[in-house]
Amino acid sequence: MSRGTATIAVVDSGYGNLRSVERALCHVGGHPVVTADPDVVRKADKVVVPGQGAFRDCMAGLSKRGLGQAVREKIASGAPYLGICLGLQVLFDESEEQGPCQGMGLIRGRVIRFLPEDRTLKVPHMGWNHVRFASGVEGDPLFRGISDGSLLYFVHSYFVVPEDPTVIALRADYGGAFCAAVRQGNVFACQFHPEKSQKVGLRLLANFAGAP
Repeated sequence: MSRGTATIAVVDSGYGNLRSVERALCHVGGHPVVTADPDVVRKADKVVVPGQGAFRDCMAGLSKRGLGQAVREKIASGAPYLGICLGLQVLFDESEEQGPCQGMGLIRGRVIRFLPEDRTLKVPHMGWNHVRFASGVEGDPLFRGISDGSLLYFVHSYFVVPEDPTVIALRADYGGAFCAAVRQGNVFACQFHPEKSQKVGLRLLANFAGAP
């Protein structure tokens, strides 16, 4: 694939699958820069916030480095944002993980733990799962080449519950339907890991990076 010209800041809060995301973006023709420098984030064309681990630790990492403020500024400027796993969850008001713990408050709602009534379903939810388009997202360029019902890879014990259901872009089911991704203006964030989701995940990253 030909390389795009947009610089993509992959934000290092200390809690992310950074190199896998970087490699995947490079593979699809993106130009990622892994950084813990807020000024590099501010100068980038696009922003990716990956995350693994605990919500409180991720928020502390963003706050300590001044990265959270830089991310807020980029989102407010209209720059494309991609959040992965914790990069989705920290957008919300609060999480009950280690909490309640305050998030960035950019999308109204909460992060809650899976408590499936079906005791055969293990937590964390780990593995491949089908995702379904919410109404109105079929024409979104971010989903070009991605089919409704595609399989994507998840690893998580908590999921987001937006106050406004219209921000939900994708849903999945694990003992009940849950929000698998949100879309709000220039913000897209997903609970699954596109960097681990083979062809479908790479297609989504390519769409985000703007590579052909």
